[in-house]
Amino acid sequence: MAISKNQYVQNLNRIEFVVTLACTGKCKHCSEGEHTSLSGCIDADAAANAIREVCKDYQIESLMTFGGEPLLYPEVVCEIHRIAKAVGIPGRELITNGFFTKDRRRIKEVANMLAESGVSKILLSVDAFHQETIPLESVFYFAECILVAGILVKLSPAWLVSKQDDNSYNKKTREILGEFADLKIPVGSGNVIFPGGNALKYLSEYFDDNTETLSPYEENPFDIKAISFSPNGDVLNDNIYQKNILDILSGYQP
Repeated sequence: MAISKNQYVQNLNRIEFVVTLACTGKCKHCSEGEHTSLSGCIDADAAANAIREVCKDYQIESLMTFGGEPLLYPEVVCEIHRIAKAVGIPGRELITNGFFTKDRRRIKEVANMLAESGVSKILLSVDAFHQETIPLESVFYFAECILVAGILVKLSPAWLVSKQDDNSYNKKTREILGEFADLKIPVGSGNVIFPGGNALKYLSEYFDDNTETLSPYEENPFDIKAISFSPNGDVLNDNIYQKNILDILSGYQP
């Protein structure tokens, strides 16, 4: 349990970083909506300092980086995971669509960087939605490089309606997952798309009034177990570029 006396964050055990909102995909199911013309990422030094500070007062069990497409800024991702490893956070995960360049030399280089920085698991987003705009060949080569680098990787597809539903998108997703069969990469549970952002705009016919409209990633504001940092430094209605994270945690009110 944390030293902090703030009852609302006493069970905090997870840190997340939305490294960037820029993305290489234009997915119909994206909960964040359109990513066009977005650029920039979280400041690596500010992120690293926040990790060190939080771990002074809290027993953090896991850290995750994602986006947008976080590997558009691989040096920042690697610095975050390097610090997470150094302070003893056991679970260090990255969510990526696997496409940040077509340059095979750079793909291999980044895969080795991720391994050296201490990333312990990569969730690779592959499905009908990502592959509408993201070339599978580059993603497949990235997966090969990750395996050679020795990082645990799982395929993490997005399912429409449910994993079992037999709609055309899910059928295509199963075909795409089959392309990775020779690599023997396990398929994780992935996620079921909820109606928000682009999904509500492009896939509304698949949702009805009984579909859950709240994001499954929403935290209970009265019992925060995970904090998520935005690329601009925002967290818990405050900002780490302007205030120390421990002060933000101690002063947090739902």
